[in-house]
Amino acid sequence: MANLDGFSDTLSGIVGTGQLLVGTDIPVEYARDEALEVQAQQPGWLVRPDDTEQVAAVIRAANEHGVPVTARGSGSGLSAGARPEPGGLVLSFERMNAILELDTENHVAVVQPGVTLGELEERTAEVGLVYPVYPGELGGSLGGNVNTNAGGMRAVRYGVTRQHVLGLQAVLGTGEVIRSGGKPVKVSSGYDLTQLIIGSEGTLAVVTEATVKLQPRLTRNATVLAPFADLDQVMHAVPRLLSSGVAPHILEYIDALTMGAITYTAELTLGIPDTVRDAAQAYLVVGLENREEDRLQGDIELVGELLGTLGAIEVYVPDGTNAHKLIEAREKAFWSAKAAGAHDIVDIVVPRAALPEFLAKARELAAAGGSGVVGCGHAGDGNVHLAVFQQDPRLRSALLRDMFAVAMTLGGAISGEHGLGTTKTPYFLELEDPTKIALMSRIKQAFDPRNILNPSVILGSPESDPR
Repeated sequence: MANLDGFSDTLSGIVGTGQLLVGTDIPVEYARDEALEVQAQQPGWLVRPDDTEQVAAVIRAANEHGVPVTARGSGSGLSAGARPEPGGLVLSFERMNAILELDTENHVAVVQPGVTLGELEERTAEVGLVYPVYPGELGGSLGGNVNTNAGGMRAVRYGVTRQHVLGLQAVLGTGEVIRSGGKPVKVSSGYDLTQLIIGSEGTLAVVTEATVKLQPRLTRNATVLAPFADLDQVMHAVPRLLSSGVAPHILEYIDALTMGAITYTAELTLGIPDTVRDAAQAYLVVGLENREEDRLQGDIELVGELLGTLGAIEVYVPDGTNAHKLIEAREKAFWSAKAAGAHDIVDIVVPRAALPEFLAKARELAAAGGSGVVGCGHAGDGNVHLAVFQQDPRLRSALLRDMFAVAMTLGGAISGEHGLGTTKTPYFLELEDPTKIALMSRIKQAFDPRNILNPSVILGSPESDPR
């Protein structure tokens, strides 16, 4: 490990004494993110750079001294991907938070990694555009979204982060700076380094700038809410709904327990009679949007009629205020689960048609081990968010491992949008194809020869298993 005084002096010379904190002077919030049941790890250094040149200089110094580096945006991640190595360096992007360009001709924005989704939403609304990737946490940073390939509720229509990032500026583990992609919407010139870096969780390079694609903002919207007597009915209704030609931008399932928790937390009254609420075991939430009111109304009628034929107990169209509150409450489901004492949150993804089978097996596995799993998810793209209730770490680990294995057997993956972080990396290394792991290791070596960038994430050693 580096000499503390010498390394600190080098960092101070790069970012200035006011943007460097050392040891116990670093606030505890930098020692972890929002992952549940994960202990904080105190870093040795925290730097807050102003620009790419400073980032590159910091990483060159860290590479020279062999100091591990963890990039950090807003710290809103749920997989401990932003948890630093003990005694390592945190590279915080809170000062690199500018929208560098809003190009209305090409429908792109050029942003620094510390820009939050809320800030980009506000600026794009002023010009009638929208960045449609919406993971739900408006305080989350664009850099964090790029690192995890974030998705969210709108992915059923608009896709995930990688569909909306056209180019990047990034710093490799050697301190070298690269640019990949740009404003053109299609490129066929060599390897696509942009797509390789997206979702790599800060293990290949540190993103210092992103060029993201924008869409026209649709101003007419409505929400349809349909309670069902059985969760399987919801799952089987989804493909029928999507085959109808309607293009919802939100298509969510919420089980009855989770619906009760989020509406209680949000103090939300949806006007659903007690008899319907008592009979409902799950809900389907359909978000619709359009430019024209008459077309929107036509979609609402079509969706309502179709859901009625597919087993919905009733169909409701909440007014604008309550519809907004419902979507907001769904976005904050994690906080409701956390308040209820959940010990973990998973974001497993499977092919959409495999959702009923996966959820049935997940419930069986949980019951067999005396655990509880409840939740909601993006029904339109097969991404389920389950809150896991099991206090015993050994039993919880076994349940998670078995659920991940089932998902992969069904053609799915351990994480759909939160990333592996340090919490899911050990399962990934155990369950993934060894040939793929070996190839990823060779790619990592090319980008980061000394393995200083987030070394415990994705390819972390079993010795770092947090279970």
